[in-house]
Amino acid sequence: MHAKETKVAIGIVNSGARLDRLPIASFHWKILGLISAGAFLDAFDIYLAAGALGAMVKAGFSDLKLNALFISVTFLGMLIGAGFAGYLGDRFGRRSSYQTNLLIFGIASIAACFVPNMMWLIVLRLIMGVGLGAELVVAAGTLCEFIPPASRGRWTALLALIINSGLLVSTAVGYVVIPHLGWRYMFAIAGVGAIIVWVLRHRMPESPRWLESVGRSDEAEATVSAIEHEVQRQKGSLPPVERIENLEVPKAPFSALFSHAMLGRTLVAILTAVAVNISVYGFVAWLPTFFVKEGLTIVQSLGFTTLMAFGAPGGALIGFLCADRVGRARGLVIFAIATIVVGFIYPNMHAGWAISSVGFVLVTCIYTVTTLGLFAYIPELFPTELRLRGTGTAGVCGRAASMTTPYLAVVLYNSFGVSGVLAMVSGVLALLVLGILLLRVETNQHALERISPSLDTDSDPMPATQQG
Repeated sequence: MHAKETKVAIGIVNSGARLDRLPIASFHWKILGLISAGAFLDAFDIYLAAGALGAMVKAGFSDLKLNALFISVTFLGMLIGAGFAGYLGDRFGRRSSYQTNLLIFGIASIAACFVPNMMWLIVLRLIMGVGLGAELVVAAGTLCEFIPPASRGRWTALLALIINSGLLVSTAVGYVVIPHLGWRYMFAIAGVGAIIVWVLRHRMPESPRWLESVGRSDEAEATVSAIEHEVQRQKGSLPPVERIENLEVPKAPFSALFSHAMLGRTLVAILTAVAVNISVYGFVAWLPTFFVKEGLTIVQSLGFTTLMAFGAPGGALIGFLCADRVGRARGLVIFAIATIVVGFIYPNMHAGWAISSVGFVLVTCIYTVTTLGLFAYIPELFPTELRLRGTGTAGVCGRAASMTTPYLAVVLYNSFGVSGVLAMVSGVLALLVLGILLLRVETNQHALERISPSLDTDSDPMPATQQG
């Protein structure tokens, strides 16, 4: 049955099934490029702070207290942005959300090049943070609505790989730009890049799944048809549509996230985001400080940290290899347990090669959990009408954890050393494992609509034990 015939026969667009049966084509790579470009620039901007703040202190533009405030308002803005993007994306569409937040971020970054003092930069950083937090919520949620189930895990892992590379690229660019041109040019690079991507994204279609879900059937049909024609020109005849589903649903209030059908998913999503942020900002971000406190020189500390930092893209690569084979839920359980095990081994390492190699494995496991959880599992847990609000709610809680965790990490380190910090990370990962095992929802290889629970009947569309 052809797509047009399906619509005429039963009066629905059937966008989910029509998108899911498409072979991977240049269209999907274009979508990935446009989404990941904005998310990469956000990551670039987050990581540029380290080099830029150091240069500001050296130039007398800032001091350590103002630098701390700069970092704090970044996280506060990201917390606000995560919630803002979720509402905007579900209410007005994915395009409205990712274009608005990228424009906010781009304009604020360009304005940061011209600030007269540090207080103005801090105000603009709060605004930048709103855009930063919003972009990371929208990116994975939007991508998963375009990619077929058979390869959705790998493609979200590619998104994670591109975003994680922001650390290495930002460090390399800062090494060249800051000494020769100054710290202001780092903000200029991020801001101009964001405006360029904002212009290019005007060519990106709205999510047909979202359009159909809110009753904009004509626009959904036009968008799906255009995508089908583009893919057909490249790949030839398309596979038949295997299922018929009407995605139009009544508006779901925010409270639906905490209904009987959604509560378990919402809590696991929140727990996943909190676990990731505690792991990254409670341990990985503190590695240079921990090394120095343990008696290593600054050079040795940075050397070990650099080697271990390659675990970030390494985790994304492992996520790419196992997301569609092992599955997201199973993969999260396996690598969360691996992180706990390696975390108990790591404090007992004393030789330089052991510190760096075991540390690399530990960081890789953490970023594999990040890839499978933050970029794949969380947005897949929610139905289309709640996807960005659910992802945004988890993001808000994760950002709140990232703001408070450093203080707890310092207390634990001073009392128990690195073992105390790793015990905190292991504890929250153990809770995540328990939550996933109790939820029993595997999203691997299933259409988003088949994973989603029915908000009307408060039941899952298929038995959880059969999923995956």
